[in-house]
Amino acid sequence: MVVALAIGGPAFSPGAHASAANPYERGPAPTEASIEASRGPFATSQYSVSALQVSGFGGGTVYYPTDTSQGTFGAIAVSPGYTATWASLSWLGPRLASQGFVVIGIETNTIYDQPDSRGRQLLAALDYLVQNSSVRGRIDGTRLAVAGHSMGGGGTLEAAATRPSLQAAIPIAPWNLDKTWSEVRVPTMIIGGEADTVAPVATHSEPFYTSIPASSEKAYMELNGASHFFPQTPNTTMAKYMISWMKRFIDDDTRYEQFLCPAPRSVAIQEYRDTCPHA
Repeated sequence: MVVALAIGGPAFSPGAHASAANPYERGPAPTEASIEASRGPFATSQYSVSALQVSGFGGGTVYYPTDTSQGTFGAIAVSPGYTATWASLSWLGPRLASQGFVVIGIETNTIYDQPDSRGRQLLAALDYLVQNSSVRGRIDGTRLAVAGHSMGGGGTLEAAATRPSLQAAIPIAPWNLDKTWSEVRVPTMIIGGEADTVAPVATHSEPFYTSIPASSEKAYMELNGASHFFPQTPNTTMAKYMISWMKRFIDDDTRYEQFLCPAPRSVAIQEYRDTCPHA
């Protein structure tokens, strides 16, 4: 039996429907405060998925908006890193879902799975959400994205390269032995940490970003003084730009363009590169 637990902010008003100009818009017009908030405008619920219930990945936790008046939502699969479990990133689940996404934080088949395996597992998790999950009726199966930390970030690149129909990808402090991603066409935001000694940006995030073609939408954000493990505690800078990127490219919501172009500047950001203006 699936038990849904209410989490997140207050229920979103059914009166604020998506605009006719963009049927994918969800939620009110964003502000700096709304993308920095620990919870967005949608109340959310969650349920656990056993590895015995799924194929191709190790189960996980699904977070989803409870509002059914807005139509369907885009969906995001997120992978933890090497030796880690979803618990290391679990703060992200309700934070993203409360902004108007269905999110699955996955457990990997083993904690030692390499990036190529994690990439396949992210795609299997998306397939589960769209085809078999109890919330599949809430999901627009054409508007899907992936994200992940460390080897999960490397897996995010693998998934983006494998499935170009994805709408967005966000590798976070990504680690991968493959340094060239010229085949990636998915809008990709790479988030690195300046003080990362596990996946140093000079040998991971930066060459990954550079290798993605300039014709593909991409961004690179390096967090000032951040170690490899910055995603494992709530991080407002990381979250606000993840939300903005996902909204802009999963939902085609140009209301979020203001937070991405021109390039953001703050004391928390050491460096930011981009392909602004976005087409």
